[in-house]
Amino acid sequence: MSDDQAERPSSADRGFDFKTRLDDREERGLRRDLTPIESVRERSRYAEDPGADQPVFGKQPEMVVFGSNNYLGLATDERVQRAAGDAAHSIGTGAGASRLVTGDTPVHRALERDLAEAKGTERALVFSSGYAANVGTITALDPDVVFSDAYNHASIIDGCRLSDAETVVYDHCDATALSEAMADRAPKSSDESWLVVTDSVFSMDGDVAPLSAVCDAAERYGAWVMVDEAHATGVFEDGGGIVQREGLTERVDVQLGTLSKALAAQGGFVAASEPVVEHLSNVARSFVFSTGLSPPAAGAARTALSIARNGSRRTQLWDNVERLRTGLESLGLDVMGTTHILPVVVGDRSEAVELATHLTEAGIIAPAIRPPTVPDGQSRIRLAPMATHTERDIEQCVTAFERAEGKR
Repeated sequence: MSDDQAERPSSADRGFDFKTRLDDREERGLRRDLTPIESVRERSRYAEDPGADQPVFGKQPEMVVFGSNNYLGLATDERVQRAAGDAAHSIGTGAGASRLVTGDTPVHRALERDLAEAKGTERALVFSSGYAANVGTITALDPDVVFSDAYNHASIIDGCRLSDAETVVYDHCDATALSEAMADRAPKSSDESWLVVTDSVFSMDGDVAPLSAVCDAAERYGAWVMVDEAHATGVFEDGGGIVQREGLTERVDVQLGTLSKALAAQGGFVAASEPVVEHLSNVARSFVFSTGLSPPAAGAARTALSIARNGSRRTQLWDNVERLRTGLESLGLDVMGTTHILPVVVGDRSEAVELATHLTEAGIIAPAIRPPTVPDGQSRIRLAPMATHTERDIEQCVTAFERAEGKR
């Protein structure tokens, strides 16, 4: 060992003692491990976390997956896969550069035109992820004040932080609280730009924001409204989201979404007026300084959007949602929400983890959601049925809950 190596302080001496940090997370019940999945479909095999090595699936039985955001089951649809392959063959596997350099391709433009049509806006812009879309859009809009729902997604929270805007958090899904917060600030802030930001469907509770009332409050005080439709795009009327279902397209200034859930690809998007999108394409740093969305992802998302708008997958999804909700409630379980996300409330963190273990033993993958993702005392099993689940799959899930409840 050289003298330099001998004198160099350890990583712990400089505050990078990651073993201690991980041990602390373990003690608080926050440590998580990666669980490799063999394929993204209704049934798949899982493997233990292999660290840096390849996962080994071995002879594990297939599990029925109820923890996926692949709501319409399109990730393994042959039409979507073929569209991804066609884009890779004709354009390339990667965009090659930022969209503002040489990464803007026909498949990006075609997808954006289709998204704008589905969302009823003049134009759309795709980002490399939904997270990048939120962070880039909020910072580029550069509001003085952001009014944010208490349960908004982490990407919205981080966008607010990075924007340097003053952030006012209002009570979850409470338009009255939003209006009161605006009224309290109005007398001293006549020149400020205000932005109201909310998810439409909340991913942990499965509930829906009162968008009409939110728009009422925003219009009363001259604020803009931005709605993240990540968990709604593709599963409601004409493949749109809650904004379209409620007829609020003209009242919502900025619509966001993701291509990685119901649209079974990767990426995010913003749909808005021509001036807004043109501004974002020049100013949103997560767009300007990032390689464009990969052509295969853009091609896959475009075909998935077409299927969502024109096929029967949405009907199949909602039939499965109703079938699963009815089965769970017949067991006396508390099922939250009004959407395709079905959280089964357990309460205690350890009991939720125990229930998830029992479900796994019965062949059902449905993760336990616990603090800090949800508040203390509200741990739950988050179920997300897919359009491609069979009646047998739904019955197996309900039976697994019935047996698991008997073991608790």
